[in-house]
Amino acid sequence: MITVTRSTLPPLDEYVAYLEGIWQSAHLTNNGPLCCELSTRLKSNLGVPRIELLANGTLALQLAIRALGLRGEIITTPYSYVATTNAILWEGCDPVFVDIEPHSFCIDPDLIEAAITGRSSAILATHVYGYPCNVERIQSIADRHGLSVIYDAAHAFGVRLGARSLLEYGDCSTLSFHATKLFHTVEGGGVVCRDAVVANRLFLMSTFGHTGEENYQEIGINAKMSELHAAMGLGVLPRVQEYIDIRRRCAGWYDQLLAGLPLQRPHVEPELEYNYAYYPVLFSSHEVMMQVRKALLEHDIVPRRYFYPSLNTLPFLRPELRRPCPISESVAGRVLALPLSTAVGYDDVCRIVALIRDTLEDEGPAARA
Repeated sequence: MITVTRSTLPPLDEYVAYLEGIWQSAHLTNNGPLCCELSTRLKSNLGVPRIELLANGTLALQLAIRALGLRGEIITTPYSYVATTNAILWEGCDPVFVDIEPHSFCIDPDLIEAAITGRSSAILATHVYGYPCNVERIQSIADRHGLSVIYDAAHAFGVRLGARSLLEYGDCSTLSFHATKLFHTVEGGGVVCRDAVVANRLFLMSTFGHTGEENYQEIGINAKMSELHAAMGLGVLPRVQEYIDIRRRCAGWYDQLLAGLPLQRPHVEPELEYNYAYYPVLFSSHEVMMQVRKALLEHDIVPRRYFYPSLNTLPFLRPELRRPCPISESVAGRVLALPLSTAVGYDDVCRIVALIRDTLEDEGPAARA
């Protein structure tokens, strides 16, 4: 079976060596030496001044919202994983959905300003598939209206825009280190904060709000990363560039073999240093996409409808929050993320593309965008 992604693992003996150190020290959690080491290495690898490690990427979003003191409405994208919206709702705020750009699938800056009201406190945008939002325009809008900016950068590990890490933009960028991600700690996440005061508040909130046994400063929860998860991260991190190189080669095969087919791909900025996190393709219609998906699944090839559904249509939203977002709804109904991982070889890509090509030919004119 060929799956949409496959978790990478360091050599077992290397991970066991970290575990042996944990067994010797009996230091399992509470920001132990491996968490501290991973934090230091990540700052160097990503080129960011500070990063707070957390138990998962959803908590990263929630604590970023809370550490910035956000209330009321948060303007956000309907085209993302459900955790983006859930974090807003969980923190007692209202998501205000703004439609996406048809070429990048990221939030459309032209529509943000019209959505701002007296209750707006922030913009929470997603770097979709690791492709950057229009960060300069979003920041300009936020500055004019006194809004905070959070980027859901779950897919953007290692991505650079020109000379800068994409994670440096906004007040906070949140990361997921879930097992399916390019860099992972099995379960885990992180927040890159521009402001040291916000970073310290976020750290306190993730550790029950106190330092030491008696120094209570914030209302906090337990969102800490364990030493066992940090050990996995230390094993994976040195190999991330190798993984990117392999995935870049695989994406190149797709580009070559899919050329000429009636498919759309996200627009890539020329100054972008991409991480090849995903390979999404957009079909001409929902029906054509479903036929391709069916053909792939019948041959034990598992793509993913990523992202589906458009978040403005979630059934648990209050009716007044379900704003129409026609571009997002259309893209969500036509997109497939094709298998892309270190386990996907050239023959696999050839097989996948042949099935797509045959299905599109069978669909005839309906398959043309």
